[in-house]
Amino acid sequence: VQLQASGGGLVQPGGSLRLSCVASGSIPSITAIRWYHRAPGKQRELVASITRGGSTDYADSVKGRFTISRDNAKNTVYLQMNSLKPEDTAVYYCAADLLDYTDLGEPQVSRSWGQGTQVTVSS
Repeated sequence: VQLQASGGGLVQPGGSLRLSCVASGSIPSITAIRWYHRAPGKQRELVASITRGGSTDYADSVKGRFTISRDNAKNTVYLQMNSLKPEDTAVYYCAADLLDYTDLGEPQVSRSWGQGTQVTVSS
C-alpha cells in the first residue's frame, strides 16, 4: 500500500486546514488509517485514527477541533483541522495498518507510511 499525504500549509491561529491521505495498492489489506504529527524537537504523536469499520479515535489535545473521515470511493482519508493553535505546528504523516496472510494462512501485520506534510500555525 502506498500513501500520499497533502494539504498542509501556513495558517493563522484559529484557522482551518484539511489534510488528505490517498491510498493505492492493496486497499483491502488496510485495517485502519492513522494521522500522526511530529512537532519540532518532539517525538511523533498519534493524532487521530479511523478503522475499517468506521470507528474513530482522537488524541485529547485535538478532540472537538479535528475530525477524521474517509471517502471510500476515492480511497482517501481526511483530517479536518479547525481552531488551529500554534502548538499544532508539526509535520503530519498518515499511516496504514495492514493485515495480510501468508500462503499458509498465517496473519502478517505491518504498517505503511506516507510522506509528511508540513502544517504551520502562526500569525
